[in-house]
Amino acid sequence: MKIQEINLGELAYPYLLSQIYSPPKKLYVLGNAEILREKSIAIVGCREPSFYGKKVAKELAYNLGKHNIITVSGLARGIDTFCHIGSVDANARTIAVLAHGLDMIYPKENRNLAIKILNCGGALVSEYNIGEKPLKQNFPARNRIISGLSESTVVIEAKKESGSLITANFALNEGRNVYAVPGNIISKNSEGTNELIKNGANLLTSYEDLI
Repeated sequence: MKIQEINLGELAYPYLLSQIYSPPKKLYVLGNAEILREKSIAIVGCREPSFYGKKVAKELAYNLGKHNIITVSGLARGIDTFCHIGSVDANARTIAVLAHGLDMIYPKENRNLAIKILNCGGALVSEYNIGEKPLKQNFPARNRIISGLSESTVVIEAKKESGSLITANFALNEGRNVYAVPGNIISKNSEGTNELIKNGANLLTSYEDLI
């Protein structure tokens, strides 16, 4: 499968992403590039989720997939992984935005999941050149692409200092919808999401809230 290059300003470049403050000048895409221009919903969260968080992420993505809604996440450990699993379990399309070149998969244990994403008509996307390693500073930057591709962003379990909150802030700054799943008030994994709700994010309790 060939990696495609899409430049900012080309017709193939996703419109929603082109509208953000700092759109990538170039996107590298492996898989179905056409879905980057369709309506999609981002699902993000912490890397060490509870059983509750995993179940919510998987079931939310599965039900959205059954309604032909594309999900977007980052293929990271935790909520991202379960979002993509839920989509492929529904044989639905999902977009994984990576923080490194498309010649590798990080984390390595998600390689088979990446293959399933492609087999289901999904796509792997990155703004980084082939050979670029998953450097720490790349991850916050790629979060603007996750929210930028999506009409809405859903946060499932996030600590106070979570990268998921960076994604939510990108979405808010671009005038996109932000949803948060309420969580256990004594769990650190819920501090970020519950704070989002207190500050005005849409409370999400079912996939139907998005449909």
